[in-house]
Amino acid sequence: MQNYFNYFTEIEERFQQRRGSLLLLSTLDWALIETWRDAGVPLAAALRGIDAAFDKYESRQHRGHKRRINGLAWCAQAVFEAAEELHEAAAGASTTNYAGTDETGFERQRVAAHLEAAAAALDSAAVAPEVCAATATRLRELAAEVRTADAARPLDTETLERNLTVLEEKLFAALTTAAPEDLLVGLKEHAARELAPYRSRMGVVQLRQVERQFAQKQLLAHYSLPRLSLFYMSQQ
Repeated sequence: MQNYFNYFTEIEERFQQRRGSLLLLSTLDWALIETWRDAGVPLAAALRGIDAAFDKYESRQHRGHKRRINGLAWCAQAVFEAAEELHEAAAGASTTNYAGTDETGFERQRVAAHLEAAAAALDSAAVAPEVCAATATRLRELAAEVRTADAARPLDTETLERNLTVLEEKLFAALTTAAPEDLLVGLKEHAARELAPYRSRMGVVQLRQVERQFAQKQLLAHYSLPRLSLFYMSQQ
């Protein structure tokens, strides 16, 4: 089974490889990858789309006058086209499960420590205290379940990730309700500016999804609150 981190890290590595440098992905880029993951875009389609976008771009550049692609959003349309082609070619077959059940990188103690660290960060939250406290309590319950689960059985990371996704959505809703209007407007304007160069390459639905993911990430960062997803677990 694929390691859960592969979906994100392989996309990052392929983009950096095709670009020819170790440019770090931006918050916008990570938000875009999350929308692909949430939409069920297979890893193979994401990688194929990145290659197709770069191939097309490079074929149009005059030798000696190449400008580098500076954002993953440039590949967005090609990725969805590749996903549609892959879906049509494998009609009736299930899509690739990026999460998998392999525990490589998901040792129980590390997972539990990630949940407990997130809970501790929420304990000191200065916004939406009731929801943050409830979320922290639930995270500690999940951490205890991880630590005491049958060691002979693989850790069910898919179910755990679903629980964390629900908790994050409830946390985002509470933060959005509690945040000042001017802050939310500012985050949306920031997202709009970041996405402006790529609007012609993204569909309306995809654009809205990325804007939402981007604003959520920025809202958490503003209040110094953690991401709950296992993807954000420290790899140390």
